[in-house]
Parts: sequence; C-alpha cells; structure tokens
Amino acid sequence: MVSRVTEPVDREALLRLPKVLLHDHLDGGLRPATIIELAREQGYRNLPTFDPDDLAAWFHRGADRRSLALYLETFVHTVAVLHTPEALERVAAECAEDLASDNVVYAESRFAPELVARSPGGPPDAIMSMDEAIAAVGRGFESAPSGIEMRIIVSSMRNLGISELAAEAAVRTRDHGVVGFDIAGPEAGFPPSEHRAAFAVARSGGLGITIHAGEAAGVDSIREALAACGADRLGHGVHIVDDLGFDEEAAAQLGPIATMVHDAGVCLELCPTSNVHTSAAGVTSLADHPIDLLANCGFAVTVNTDNRLMSGITVLDEYAGLATAFGWGEDEFAAANRTALRSAFCDDTTRSRLAPPFE
Repeated sequence: MVSRVTEPVDREALLRLPKVLLHDHLDGGLRPATIIELAREQGYRNLPTFDPDDLAAWFHRGADRRSLALYLETFVHTVAVLHTPEALERVAAECAEDLASDNVVYAESRFAPELVARSPGGPPDAIMSMDEAIAAVGRGFESAPSGIEMRIIVSSMRNLGISELAAEAAVRTRDHGVVGFDIAGPEAGFPPSEHRAAFAVARSGGLGITIHAGEAAGVDSIREALAACGADRLGHGVHIVDDLGFDEEAAAQLGPIATMVHDAGVCLELCPTSNVHTSAAGVTSLADHPIDLLANCGFAVTVNTDNRLMSGITVLDEYAGLATAFGWGEDEFAAANRTALRSAFCDDTTRSRLAPPFE
C-alpha cells in the first residue's frame, strides 16, 4: 500500500483536534531527562547513557527491532527508576502534562504495579505495596493540567503468574482513579485463559477488562480474550486481519472471530507505530498497517500510542503518521475518538461531559 497524501500534513490542525487515548503505558512514556534524574537520585548506574538525547535514541533503537520480546527488554531501565512513590507521582504528573500538550482530553494510562512494588515479581528491596504504588500514580494524575482527565488501568505481567493479586489491588484502589484491568507482556505461551480468575476478580469489583491480545499472537488469543475472559476491549488486536478474506470484487469477508469482534463492536486499541516496531501481524510500515482497512470495514477502531518513549513518538506524531499514510482527516479522527470515548471505562457522567466536541 502506498501513501495517499502528497501535500504536507497540517500538524496545527491535527493538534487542535480533541483526542481520547485508551492504550498508553505509563512506564513506556517517561521523559529521558526524568529517567536520568531519577537514576541519579536513586543510585541506579545501569543506564546505557546519561545524555538525554542519546538515551532517547537508545530506547528507540532498542525497541525498533521487529520483535515484541525484544521491544519489552527496554523496560528494564524505566521500571528500575520507579521504585519510590515520589518517582511514580512525578512520572504520572509529567505523563498528564505531555498528553495534555497534544490536546488529549481523556486518557487511560496503564502500568504494572507488581514490577515496582512488593510482590513475587517486584524488586527485592521494594518499599511500596502495590496499593501504595497505584495511589502514587493517582496523586500524580490528580495534578493534571485543566482540560485533561486521567484514569488508571492496572496491568499484570502475564508471565509472572500473580495476576489475581494485581486484580485485587486494582479493585482496592478504585478510589485512586483505577477504572480497568489488563494483562500485558509476552503473549507466546501465556494465553489469556490462564488469567480467568484475575479477570473475574476485576469484573466483580466493577472494573473494565482490556486484554493485550492479537499483538504478537494470532486470532486464537483474541478468541480466548473474548470468550474465556470476557474482554470489553482488545489491546492491539491487530491480528484480527488474519481472519479477513476478500472476494473477487476485493470486498472483505469476515471469518468467525472477526465477525464476533465486528458485530459486538469490540474496541480495538490499535497502536500503529508500535505495531511497526514489533512487526505485529507482519506490519513493516505505517502504510502497511490495517487500521484504515479495519475502519472501512466497520470495526471499532481507535488510535493509540502504546509506548511513546520506546517508539519515539507523541500522540500528535501518531495522528500525523496516519494522515500521511491514509489521508485521514478530521472526520476519520473524530470517528475514532467517538469510538474511544464510547469504549472508555469512565463513568457515564464523565462520558457525557466530554462528549460535545465529538458529536
């Protein structure tokens, strides 16, 4: 597929568009200068460089290796500097500032408290409980600039086997802005069905369910996320294209799993640039990404950043990339943002308050 656009993209016009962001990892969006400052404060000496520009480039080079497993390796350094409540609060506040600067009006930011707190998967010298880590992020989000509302999705690492404990912590900390529960990490060998108990805890506690599925693994992971775990949304879900075919007139023909996702209006938290960097579903460039195809087929498509630090992007960059690759403009982005707001885990009062710009 080739770009449809020859004229320069109007970034100022894209910036003015209000945006809803559903899939953005807090621990994948730190400012490089903040990582360096926190590393010095905490005595962490293992950064590959202490120059902010070089560090940003290192993260991007490390993530852009066409492999989810390799992409995830870069998180060792961001997680390493988030071992205190003060660090988490600062990073959360900066996250809100950075998203607000791109005119994001509502965002659900996710992170794995078990990686920075006392837990079987946490650091041996951890000083926080998972509840305290979540509360620190909540305090950071409370200081968000006017014009943006922040919520928390608690992620659990599917390979650590403690998702039920993380779900219980998420439910206990709902008053700190937690609205959803997720599993993340390597998909291969760690299917969603292994975490049924955690999703049952989260759902009974009033949390929305989003599951990383169909990113590195195929459509079976999507089927499991929906049928076995009751996912409300799919993190990435890009492999849904494996269940699409085309007739002689090039009209899309949906297989059974694609039909299930399409007909139920299950939200796809698509992350185009990140998918290029991990080569999800064989994607090697934005022009190859199926987001435009899926939108035209009537799937519930949303635009997300995944990990802004690792992918070296902002929300505005993501929009500009789609405008260049597919000619997306105000109508296409408004449709994606309406879908995102409809699929958000916020309460109906918040949804109604935010809705007017998208109507």
